[in-house]
Amino acid sequence: MNSQSPEDKTPAPLPIAHADNTPEQLIAIARHLGEHRFAPRSAAYDLEAVFPTENYQDLRDAGLLGLTIPARYGGLGASYETYCQISSELARWCGATALTFNMHAQTMFWTGDMYDSLPKSGDAHEMQNQRREELYRKVIEEGAIFAQPFSEPNSAAAAGKAPFGTTARRVDGGWIVNGIKHFASLSGAARYYSMVCTIDSDTGDARTRNAVYLCVPADADGFEIIGDWDPLGMRATVSRGLKMVDVFVPDDLELLPPGAYFRLAVKWPHMFFTLCPTYMGISQAAFDFTVSYLRGDIPGVPHSTRHIPSKQQAVAQMRLKLEQSRALFETTISEARYAPEKASQMRAHAAQYTIMEHAQEICALALRTCGGRTLLKNFPLERLYRESRCGSLMLPWTAEIAEQRLGEESLYKQGENRD
Repeated sequence: MNSQSPEDKTPAPLPIAHADNTPEQLIAIARHLGEHRFAPRSAAYDLEAVFPTENYQDLRDAGLLGLTIPARYGGLGASYETYCQISSELARWCGATALTFNMHAQTMFWTGDMYDSLPKSGDAHEMQNQRREELYRKVIEEGAIFAQPFSEPNSAAAAGKAPFGTTARRVDGGWIVNGIKHFASLSGAARYYSMVCTIDSDTGDARTRNAVYLCVPADADGFEIIGDWDPLGMRATVSRGLKMVDVFVPDDLELLPPGAYFRLAVKWPHMFFTLCPTYMGISQAAFDFTVSYLRGDIPGVPHSTRHIPSKQQAVAQMRLKLEQSRALFETTISEARYAPEKASQMRAHAAQYTIMEHAQEICALALRTCGGRTLLKNFPLERLYRESRCGSLMLPWTAEIAEQRLGEESLYKQGENRD
């Protein structure tokens, strides 16, 4: 957990992931990358607010860019549950790497196993198979990274209450895309940007229900990265804005056909839960650091203070919150599937709220318990504290949205008038 520069020591050899690895083996590879590669670099990335390029090279070299690509296409074929466990493990060592990797991994999930769970016609399915075969080849053979910009200036779209402002117009051979996305993680680092667009010719409910999922190449004419980036936390995500002016997207970069995204959003609600593993990992990292610090196991800490009752009580409070978060997390990721029961959907919202809010509380307790020295940047705790504050603000399930849906869905049955 010490903050070191990449030059401080020779990194341990990289383990390589294979499709026949067990989930436990894949998690162990993620832990090795995190402990030996990501953790020593994390402070510098945060301080300079630069993208963790070396971490992504390690992910590429270890074979993890294909983590959520189905095995029949050459990927590792990790399940949703395994992916979330790996994401949480990566976040223990570098939250920004885990959070940005989620954008890449979810593009592969949405177009792969999640899409395959939807009822579909033979022609549409065959076309999707052809397109995603090339999509996955770009990742596995070329090492391409995919971003997934979601947020827009009108946050109602990302929250599911309005059509997306980014529009796509059908033309011969593809689409013309116009619009603005903000908080676009991996901006400048990704080769492709996967985004949901409203079809501009649609009207009424179709503007939401018929949205198309397209992939904008970083080198496309009319594509521009805009704005500065100097935030409180998650600085290494480099989430600047994107502006598209008459950007042409060819047919083969139509990642999901019109309407498929909306059906996934309705029938696969856990697709929006995948930001949570990052904050589960941050909570665990803050707890682990606090225990090590109070035991006197951290270099530069002169002695143990674990015998002090107030310290013990604070660690107990941290552990209670951590265990509550962990229990909800593990149950939620085990229940993720097509068309889950209402109780499972409600539990996902409860887990989202609890994990995001507890991450802040655990990190705050850690700082107060360890003391003023851990405000210094040679310890990771102040960074964990700042990063923990970002989770509850992230669309589409902010803390407020999760709380509102928990209340509303508890009081109304399906089909009841909610006016």
